[in-house]
Amino acid sequence: MSYRAGRHFLQIPGPTNVPERVLRAMSKPTIDHRGPEFQALGEELLVAVRDVFRTKRPVVIFPASGSGAWEASLVNCLSPGDRVLMGETGHFATLWKEIAEKLGLQVDWIPGDWRRGVDPQAVESTLAADRAHAIKAVCVVHNETSTGVTSRVPLVRQAIDRARHPALFVVDTISSLGSIDFRHDEWGVDVTVGASQKGLMLPPGLSFNAVSEKALSAHAHATLPRSFWDWGAVLSANENGFFPYTPATNLLYGLQEALAMLREEGLDNVFARHERHAAATRCAAEAWGLEVFCANPEEYSASITAVVMPDGHDADRLREIVLERFDLSLGVGLAKLAGKVFRIGHLGDFNDLSLVGTLAGVEMGLKLAGVPHRVHGVTAAMAELARA
Repeated sequence: MSYRAGRHFLQIPGPTNVPERVLRAMSKPTIDHRGPEFQALGEELLVAVRDVFRTKRPVVIFPASGSGAWEASLVNCLSPGDRVLMGETGHFATLWKEIAEKLGLQVDWIPGDWRRGVDPQAVESTLAADRAHAIKAVCVVHNETSTGVTSRVPLVRQAIDRARHPALFVVDTISSLGSIDFRHDEWGVDVTVGASQKGLMLPPGLSFNAVSEKALSAHAHATLPRSFWDWGAVLSANENGFFPYTPATNLLYGLQEALAMLREEGLDNVFARHERHAAATRCAAEAWGLEVFCANPEEYSASITAVVMPDGHDADRLREIVLERFDLSLGVGLAKLAGKVFRIGHLGDFNDLSLVGTLAGVEMGLKLAGVPHRVHGVTAAMAELARA
């Protein structure tokens, strides 16, 4: 392959671009994970990581992808045959449901069209009808990576409370953590699922469970099999800054630096930046005459925008063209959205010029692919960025 000048535009919704500061931090020599230097790192990180979840409670860190944190959130709180309530918001909500079913849980599934978030009224009515309190957990994907739809977590919490139901509240923040406002403690979440490769600006390989006191109480009585994923073993070792198995030491160095970057910018500023970029991306789509997949403006994602292709045109062909011509990677349409949408990731270590370059690549690609559209999408996005 010949050399391609310039940087690759990795604009999928994760993994995201890893900042130079994080890459340099990860390049430190690996140390003894049973020694005092690692202990100091562990003790610092296990406190600092709580801030991004906005919790004062423990955060369990696993050397795994987000799928591992999904499984851990279930096996630590539930027993075989337990009922869980989940909502169909997209491909990743469906995958989480499949994990629950493979673990022997019974899933009460709230069907959806993938264009909207979890319906709080449906949650409330389902829980209100469960007078025996057989449903043990409500599981919600905060930001559905496959669709660009953000469920309104506080409204779901209010729905659970109105139903006066004791179910645990479990929320997946894999593509929202560090990019969209989320508050584990304030919103009454019992288990928050997270991962390293999106808003936290790291490579894949770390996953997280933030856990409430109620979740820890459930853990004491849950009987689903668990070994590697057992919170108890991790939290016990964490008391002294260590882990019960070999940790991903260099990724933890990267996490230390990424958390420092988020603190320096300020989480509220980070969230505002993501909102600006999402709004500008939607302005570009509207100017092109293309449809944003998310149907409810109150649920627009700040980290990813899925754009619908006109009938008769293949999103994957557009993706092939922009990759070949402009070294730009866009997110693929997943499952039933294959070929129908392309996804623009605008999260992580990302600024205005990065967004404008991304949208310019899309606009040029639309022309080369023969996709009917209006010009000046990039101009509309720049005007929104200047206005904001």
